[in-house]
Amino acid sequence: MCIRDRIYIVFVLFFALLLYVGNAALSIFIGILFTLLLKPEKSFISMKVGTIPLQIGIVILGATISLPYAWSVSSSYLPWISLFVIASFFIGLMLGKILGIHHRIAFLLSAGAAICGGTAMAAIAPIIKAKPQELLVAMTIIFLLNAFAIIFFPLIGNHLEMTNFQFGAWSALAIHDTSSVIGSALTYSDESAQVAATLKLGRTIWIIPLILITNWIFNRQAEATKFPRFIIFFILAIVLNTFIGFEDQSLAIIKLASQSFLILGLFCIGTQFNAHELNAISGKPLMLASMLWLMVIPAAYWLVINL
Repeated sequence: MCIRDRIYIVFVLFFALLLYVGNAALSIFIGILFTLLLKPEKSFISMKVGTIPLQIGIVILGATISLPYAWSVSSSYLPWISLFVIASFFIGLMLGKILGIHHRIAFLLSAGAAICGGTAMAAIAPIIKAKPQELLVAMTIIFLLNAFAIIFFPLIGNHLEMTNFQFGAWSALAIHDTSSVIGSALTYSDESAQVAATLKLGRTIWIIPLILITNWIFNRQAEATKFPRFIIFFILAIVLNTFIGFEDQSLAIIKLASQSFLILGLFCIGTQFNAHELNAISGKPLMLASMLWLMVIPAAYWLVINL
C-alpha cells in the first residue's frame, strides 16, 4: 500500500470520527492536525474541493428554513446589519491609515471583516490590483481569526448563557466568513445555525454594492462580479421548503445531510492550513484585523442582547 493510499484511509477514518462526535469546532482542529502529521500533497482531495462541501452544507441547511421564518428572524436586524457593514468597513480603512498599512491590504481586510471574509476579498482583489502576496496575507489573517471564532465563540456564548437565537445572531454579525459563522453556530445548536445562516445573508448581499463602489473608486472595469453562487442556491432552498413544506422525518434527514457536509467542509478547510504562510504576516495587518474585530464583537453582543 502506497503512502497516498494510507493518507486517504486516515482521511476517511478522521472524517468518520468527526461524524460520530458531531462537533463542528473540533473538525477544523482535526483538519489542521491531519495536515501537520501527514503533510498531504497540494493535489490531495481536501485541497482540491476547498470550501465546496461547506457550501453544499449551507445550501442544504436552507431547505430547513422557510420564508416566513427567515423574515421573522431578519426583519428587525436588516438596518443594523447594514450599519454594521458600513461602519466596520470605514473604521477598518481609518485604522489602516492610522497604522500606516498599504491601502490595498487595508481595503482587503476591511472588506473581509465587514462583509463575508475571503469571498469579499477575492471579489475585489482584481479591481484594486492587489498583489498575490497581499491577498495571501489578508486571507491568512482572516482564516486565523475565523478558526479562533469557531473554537471560542461557543465557549463564550455558553459562559454568557446566550439563547440559541442570540448566539446565532451574534455569530452572524461578528464573524467574517459564512462558513465560519455556520460552523460556530452549529457547535452551539441547530437553531443557532438556522438563525446565523439567515442573518448572514443580509451581510453577504453587500458584496454587490462593495464591488460596484470599489470599481468606481479605483476607476477600473471589474473582470467579474463574483457573487457567491451558493448563496443563490441557499435562497432557492428556502423557497423550496416554503412551498413544499418538508415533513419532520424529511427535515431530520436534511439536517443530518447538512451537518455532515458542514463538518466535512470544516475538516477540509483545516487541512488547507499552511504554517509557512504565517511567516508572511507582518504585525500591522494582523493588528488592524484584530483591533477591528475586537470593536465588532462587543458591539454585536450589545445589539443582540438589547434588540
